[in-house]
Amino acid sequence: MTSRDRLGRRAFLSGGAAAAGGAVAALGGRAAWASTRPEEQPPAPDAVGQVRTTFRGERQPGVATPPPSAAAFVALDLAGGVDRVALRRLMAVWTDDVERLMDGRPGLTDTEPELAAVPAALTVTVGYGPGVFTAAGLEDQRPTWLAPLPSFTHDRLEETWSGGDLLLQVCADDEVAVSHAVRLLVKEARAYTRVRWVQRGFRRAPGTTAPGTTMRNLMGQVDGTTNLVPGRDDALVWHGEDAPAWLAGGTSVVVRRIAMHLDTWDELDPHARDVVMGRRQSDGSPLTGTREHDEPDLEATDDLGLPVIDVAAHVRRARTDDPAERFLRRAYNYDEAPPPGQLSDSGLLFVTYQADPVRQLVPVQRRLDEADRLNQWTTAVGSAVFAVPGGARPGEVLGERLFGA
Repeated sequence: MTSRDRLGRRAFLSGGAAAAGGAVAALGGRAAWASTRPEEQPPAPDAVGQVRTTFRGERQPGVATPPPSAAAFVALDLAGGVDRVALRRLMAVWTDDVERLMDGRPGLTDTEPELAAVPAALTVTVGYGPGVFTAAGLEDQRPTWLAPLPSFTHDRLEETWSGGDLLLQVCADDEVAVSHAVRLLVKEARAYTRVRWVQRGFRRAPGTTAPGTTMRNLMGQVDGTTNLVPGRDDALVWHGEDAPAWLAGGTSVVVRRIAMHLDTWDELDPHARDVVMGRRQSDGSPLTGTREHDEPDLEATDDLGLPVIDVAAHVRRARTDDPAERFLRRAYNYDEAPPPGQLSDSGLLFVTYQADPVRQLVPVQRRLDEADRLNQWTTAVGSAVFAVPGGARPGEVLGERLFGA
């Protein structure tokens, strides 16, 4: 960040502080009296609320870190005239503010600094869509996989939930922390971007399930039993030193909005649901096993010689013998106000991270598209792909190895 950038932001902050001071003065002695009453001492800091995640490092946070309970995914389109210099300036502003927010400190021009005091495991992850490379004149640095996913028969994609030049992924165990971070970072980018879409999701609140419990989606199914393990499967997630310098320590993220047709799913009895999935809804175990993480036996047959796991069951169609066709997933539920005449507008934000989505994710999606019983109750209505650059090392700005210092 240049000294001029910092000076402008400090001047703005000073104006906000002066206004806040006037508001306190207007309260007179009442505020001072209330703050000194012994019976109204502030409560002890909440353990969950004070969890902090490290911002700086070889990799951005928010990928291998455990998924917290709330998330917002914000896609931004670049304004006309934004170039490499402007992108570098925006990254400098975001780097400063993200580091502060993840540490439980307000951004430099934060007009609601009180909201930053509870970071609640906040992480912010930045991704670049194809338009960033065009605007910056860096098409030669754009990965071949950084493009929309191929068309799938059962997709009904809407522009409302697809595409984008920049991605902000904001996650925390507190919705206020998420909302405040989104608001601040989007405000900081308003001279360079406009909001394309915002998707918010949720999981169980911290402490409501045992650590390591697989999340359940709003169909009631365990979601993500077979997943990559950070640390063990890093080669499938992260790019190494053989990648372009800006992508070393980076990955790709795919955000797919999957509408769930719960109103008709509710009509299925438990047995029918288990047949569709190839797993028991009760405990997530495959129909050929007794525990969630038992390996499905796709060769097993019943007394009539029929497959125990249906040939079009979701678990069968999603599986592969190719160890490279795997990816790290951090899914979130969504539940919006339904349109007139419908009971629900719910679904899944299916978010995956992989070194190469064309090699790892697309083959799985094609198999599901071809013959998955679950297609009758789910429809992809949004899809976007972004490159996640490596993290900001000490003294660096996000994207510095791409846009230059």
